[in-house]
Amino acid sequence: QVQLVESGGGLVQAGGSLRLSCAISGLTYRPYSMAWFRQAPGKEREGVAALDSGGNTYYADSVKGRFTISKDNAMNTLYLQIDSLKPEVTAMYYCAAVRRSWVPLFPDKYSYWGQGAQVTVSS
Repeated sequence: QVQLVESGGGLVQAGGSLRLSCAISGLTYRPYSMAWFRQAPGKEREGVAALDSGGNTYYADSVKGRFTISKDNAMNTLYLQIDSLKPEVTAMYYCAAVRRSWVPLFPDKYSYWGQGAQVTVSS
């Protein structure tokens, strides 16, 4: 069974950086896709970045240049580095996974979800 546990959220000041982590268990074999989604109050959940077991990465246009998704296979951990933090980044961030490669950033395409990590950026 796949389990995802996010960590690294918190209250940060605008202009700073933050790295979210997602500890992965039960997702050993290829193919797979992993992604970060976010949901702000009153808004729909949206995808921000994804990568798959083939090494492909994808970013939503709104985060290109400021967000970086990566995976440490030895540590079995997915990361999301967020630079140049802005208040509009404030949201609950979720790690997600599915046992297929090159899956687009739509929430209904992902089978496994973490519990979320809150990121709040103060101006």
